[in-house]
Amino acid sequence: MSINIPGLILGLKGQCVNSISYEKNKNTLTFICRRDKRYKPIDPLHKEPGTINRYCRRVINDLPLLNNRVQIEIELVQMLTKENKRCMEFCHFVDAGCYYTKRFCRLVSGLCRYMAISAVAKHLNFRWETVKNMDKKYLQETLPALNPAELTNLKYLGVDEVARAKGHDYMTVVYDLETGHLIWVHEGRTAETFSIFLKQLPESTKQGVLAVAMDMGPAYQKSVRDDLPHADIIFDRFHVMQNYSRAVDNQRRIEFRKADKIGKDLIKGCRFLLLRNAENLTEKQDNKLKKLLQENTNINLIYMLKEQLQALWSYKGYEEMGNALENWCQMADQTNMVYMKRFAKSLRMRKEGICNYAKHPLTTARIEAGNVGIGLLRKRARGIRDTEYFKLKIRQLSVTEKIPMFYKSTG
Repeated sequence: MSINIPGLILGLKGQCVNSISYEKNKNTLTFICRRDKRYKPIDPLHKEPGTINRYCRRVINDLPLLNNRVQIEIELVQMLTKENKRCMEFCHFVDAGCYYTKRFCRLVSGLCRYMAISAVAKHLNFRWETVKNMDKKYLQETLPALNPAELTNLKYLGVDEVARAKGHDYMTVVYDLETGHLIWVHEGRTAETFSIFLKQLPESTKQGVLAVAMDMGPAYQKSVRDDLPHADIIFDRFHVMQNYSRAVDNQRRIEFRKADKIGKDLIKGCRFLLLRNAENLTEKQDNKLKKLLQENTNINLIYMLKEQLQALWSYKGYEEMGNALENWCQMADQTNMVYMKRFAKSLRMRKEGICNYAKHPLTTARIEAGNVGIGLLRKRARGIRDTEYFKLKIRQLSVTEKIPMFYKSTG
């Protein structure tokens, strides 16, 4: 059998390169092929040889070459299947109905992982929608399936909500906190949404789940209590301290309104100083904080309470941590500051979930890292209207890139 060298180099199995044309004004190289009739046409559905009905020509886009756009004009067989239906033959390097090669699709998807769709479209001279659809198609074909029914050996789950656009179209994401892998994503942030995932887990997997880490919203708590009644709910330290930061902000505004001009000058711009850990302050910032704490008794109390609250997570036993939490709440009540008292009340209501940390020292750091990645994804895309595509991009964040986008994989 003779070998068609250009076709072999280009990876065009079943095609022979007859000629190459060049349009200088369009910077386009076109490889004109004819079908290699030594290869039998294969039915794409049954993967069996079929009957030739007629030959068709199609122009497809391929990887750029030497600063030129590349097109390949190929010849394909329209064939009759054993059901006597017409369809295009299976082709190794281009999918049915596509006007670009599989390797070009892989390149576009690889670029979209790190660049905005608009930037990729600009550099490749394609429409925004075309680039998005190419990336979406590649991700649908290559990302591992997220099937809860096949999950095993789960011990610790993390669940959170993310928005497709700020304040709109929320989704639920679920992580395996032992491996850090994203294992599920779905539209919605209700108890029913999380229950869809939990109900699909095999019974043996459900029984192995020891704890679920989450924020302090009620929806996901209900799902866990209904579907994993034996599992502990853990409220992450990050969310507790985040809520305390809001209480500090509100109380600081009250102190600012009560202060005289000198006091206002001291309080202005001090939010960062109150919330940041002391060891991370510069000498100038530390001196300003000390002066503020000396001058304002209530802000001094707020700062001391923050230090005491952070120490909660150093206790090793559930009861010990619970006693420390109650002592903290009593100190907050004695300050007579309205927002400190409200926060103490919320801590008492969620005491069990907070103190479960002593039994299962989990954090949602992996989830928060994922949320940062999703935020960058949103920003880069300037908003994604296609919800299914957004779910695919979220899943992509947790998958390590293994196949090089420019070169053929040698693995």
